Amino acid sequence: MSANSPSRIRLFISGTNGIFRKKWPRLFFITAILQAIVCMVFEAFTFAQFQSGLYDMDQAQFKSEKDLQSQLKTIPTFLGLFILGFIYQVLLVWDALLMKNTIQLIGICIANLALLVYGALQIDQIQEAIRILKGFNAFKDLNVWDEVQGVLIAIPGIIALISIFLAFLTWKLYQEFAWDILKHIGADYRMKKRFLHYQIYIALLKFDFFFFVGFTIQFLVVVGGKTGLEFGLTAAAIPITIAILLCAAWSTQRELKIGMIGVMILYLGGLTYFIYKLARIYDPIEQQYYLPVRKSLTAFAVLTIILLIMTITNTLVCMFNFGHGLKQHLLSGPRPEMDKDQASYSMHDVKAPQLPSRMTID
Repeated sequence: MSANSPSRIRLFISGTNGIFRKKWPRLFFITAILQAIVCMVFEAFTFAQFQSGLYDMDQAQFKSEKDLQSQLKTIPTFLGLFILGFIYQVLLVWDALLMKNTIQLIGICIANLALLVYGALQIDQIQEAIRILKGFNAFKDLNVWDEVQGVLIAIPGIIALISIFLAFLTWKLYQEFAWDILKHIGADYRMKKRFLHYQIYIALLKFDFFFFVGFTIQFLVVVGGKTGLEFGLTAAAIPITIAILLCAAWSTQRELKIGMIGVMILYLGGLTYFIYKLARIYDPIEQQYYLPVRKSLTAFAVLTIILLIMTITNTLVCMFNFGHGLKQHLLSGPRPEMDKDQASYSMHDVKAPQLPSRMTID
């Protein structure tokens, strides 16, 4: 362990404590947690009502119906994705507040709107799933839709209200973090812009991960694969994606052009993959396999394609910034005299006399 490790740990603890000592970071963090808890409870209630209203699905007449079995996976998939989405969002909030990264906070507000869209889409898809399952006489409780409809409608309503409040809190945090930057940042405007591009790139990688994994989970759970090979290749994409994103962050921090070119090629491959999947979802021959989650798969695919285009563009920008001194700032260790407001602990820690480890928008 290096000599700087204890100092880094102390900075991490101090930065985490600082989130709860200050008004606006504390409000942002608590708001994100409360939203996650309420929405996950509502989703869990929907899942419980759905499951308790069904007959025993292990009966022979139900097991042989592929469409029925596919629709049965719809609500568990929505529940799982909401749990993943809100937990991941809370972690991103904590990370952004710890780094005082306004860019990431803005990204979180946008991601919250994506969760709102997802919550709205699930209303129609769950209603459709219940309608189809009723056609198979799968429900002993025929009022299950009436029991969960209000809760499902409330979820996007709650997320919409919280999104407005988070946007307001982001503005207040921008003002607070900008004051810290004013006290600590150097006068090199060009270096600050390079660092800003780097921070945008790292934030994009984090959101790329969630939307890619969200799409893959829906595909694996509901759609599956018509062959074992297709299923295996799709499942293997998740650890491969994690490796690619970590390699992208590592190569950017160390300004490795070969690594960045390799990552760029993989990005283009990923972009081709999602465009292909999006076309396949609406192919007249293949669309029957995607019907249970077609709308949500479409939303995830479109958002991932947009994010990949933005990531590829920002990859080029970061590569153009190589060789101009940013690497030395990114790889510098923490300063012993750094105060609690400068605490930052993440895979892209940045500490330097002229440049702090987080960035706000000017």
